[in-house]
Amino acid sequence: MIQKYPVGIQDFGELRTGGYLYVDKTEYVYRLATEGKYYFLSRPRRFGKSLLISTLESLFLSKRELFEGLYIEDKWDWTQRYPIIRISFSNIGHKEKGLYQAIDDQLDKIAESYAIVLTESVISGKFKELIEQLSASRGKVVVLIDEYDKPIIDYLGDETAKAIENRDVMKIFYSILKDADPHLKLVFITGVSKFSRVSIFSDLNNLTDITMSQHFSGSCGISEQELESCFEEELKVYDKDRIKEWYNGYSWDLSTSVYNPFSLMHFFREGRFQNFWFETGTPTFLIKLAEKGQLYDFEEIEIGGNALSSYDIQKLEIIPLMFQTGYLTMKSCSEMSDVYVLGYPNKEVRKSYIEVLMSSYSHSDLGFGVVYVDKIRQYLEKGEIERVEGILNTIFKSLPYELWQGENEHFYHAIIHLTFTLLGVYVQSEVQTSDGRMDALIRLKDYVYCIEFKLDESATKAIEQIKAKGYLTPFAYEGKKLIAIGINFSREKKKVEELKWEEVNF
Repeated sequence: MIQKYPVGIQDFGELRTGGYLYVDKTEYVYRLATEGKYYFLSRPRRFGKSLLISTLESLFLSKRELFEGLYIEDKWDWTQRYPIIRISFSNIGHKEKGLYQAIDDQLDKIAESYAIVLTESVISGKFKELIEQLSASRGKVVVLIDEYDKPIIDYLGDETAKAIENRDVMKIFYSILKDADPHLKLVFITGVSKFSRVSIFSDLNNLTDITMSQHFSGSCGISEQELESCFEEELKVYDKDRIKEWYNGYSWDLSTSVYNPFSLMHFFREGRFQNFWFETGTPTFLIKLAEKGQLYDFEEIEIGGNALSSYDIQKLEIIPLMFQTGYLTMKSCSEMSDVYVLGYPNKEVRKSYIEVLMSSYSHSDLGFGVVYVDKIRQYLEKGEIERVEGILNTIFKSLPYELWQGENEHFYHAIIHLTFTLLGVYVQSEVQTSDGRMDALIRLKDYVYCIEFKLDESATKAIEQIKAKGYLTPFAYEGKKLIAIGINFSREKKKVEELKWEEVNF
C-alpha cells in the first residue's frame, strides 16, 4: 500500500484528519458556494456525492483547519459560520419508520441540536419553521440533501405504489423551499436519478441542474489529470492503460472523462483488477426491465437529450435509468440535433452487466456464463473448434422449456449475442450488429476467427458469406491462421445443429 486510501470514507473531517489521500475538489466546492444558490446534481452511487456534501458542510461551518493546503483555503471568508440543515435519505430509517415519520424525526433531531423547539405538526411546516428560526438566530441557512431519491429507488419495480407514495411525501417536504428564499444561503440536492425531478421539485423552479454542466463535470470521480498528479507512485507499479480500460470512461459532458473513485481506490488498495463498484449492488429492476423489453445490446444506444432526464415512475424507461445509475455513459452527440450515443463506460461495467444479464436470460446462477465462455476461449486458443458446438448447446440446454413456446427466437439471439460479447471482454473481439456485417470476430495469439450465425439455414452458407464479403481480408498479413466458422441453429431442435469451419488463405 503506497498511500492510505479513503475506501468507504464519506466524511470530509475524518478523511482530512485521518491521513487519507484526498483528491482536491474544493475548486468545485468554491464555485458552488459563490456562483449560485440552488443546485441539483445527479451521479451514480459511490461516486463521491456524500463526500461533496460533507465538504460543503465543513466549509460553511468554517472548519478552516480541514482545508489547509487546498485550493479554497485562501479564497474563503473563514469568519463566517452558517447554520446547516443536512439530511441524508440513505440513512434516516425510511423503511423501518415510513418516510413521513423518518423526516419528522430528522427535523426534530436537527432542531434539538440547535436548541430550537418546533411547534408545527406537519413536516412541511416543521421544515419551514426550522429554517426561519435558524435564520433569525444564526444567519442564512445552508440546506444539504443527500440521496434525495433513495426512498423511491428502493421501491422501484415491484412496489411502485410505495415509490409513488414516497414521491408525494417528498413533494410536500420540498414545497416550502422557494418561499423560504430570503432565509437561505445555499440549497444543494444530490441523487442518483432524475426521474422524479419535475414532480418532486415542481415548486422549486429556480433549482439549477448541474448534472451535465461542463463546469461541474469533474466534481465527482477522478480525472486523468488527477490520477497522474495524485497517484504518481502507483502508476509506476500498475499499468495505466489497463486501469483506464477497467475503471475510466464516465462522462456527463463529452469533454471530461472520469474514473470511478470507488473502484479506483479499491484497486490501488487490493492491487488486482476486479469488479468493485458493480458488486456492491445492481438494482434488480434494471435487469428485469431489460429482459421484459427484450434488450441485450447496449452498445451505441441513441437517445434524445430530454429523454435522459425525463420519465415517469409508473412507466420506467430503462435507457435513461441505466445512464443515470452509471451503467451507460455518453460516447458522442450529434452536432445537428440533441441526440446522444450511449455505451458501457468501461470493462468493469460491461463485463459485469453482461454476466448478470446472461444469467437472467438463461435463468441460471450468476457465474454460469463466465465458466462456459472461458471454455470457448480455451478451445479457440487451441484450435479445438469442434468442441465449441458442445459448449453452445450446453448453454442453450439451460433455458427453461417454456421460454421456447411459440417459436420464441428472441432468447436464441440474446444468448448468442451475450455469449460472444462476454467473450470479447477476455479476448480482442468485436461483436457487430445484425445489419449485414460480421456477427463475431475473435482475435487470439495464433488465430483470427470470423463467426457467422444462421437460423434454420446452413453452416456452409455462413462460411460462404464470410468469404464472399471478405471479412477476414484485413487480417491476411498478421501471420495468424484465419478461420471462418459457420454455425447454424435449429429452431425446431432448439440447439446448434451444424458447426463447420474452414481455413481461409490469401
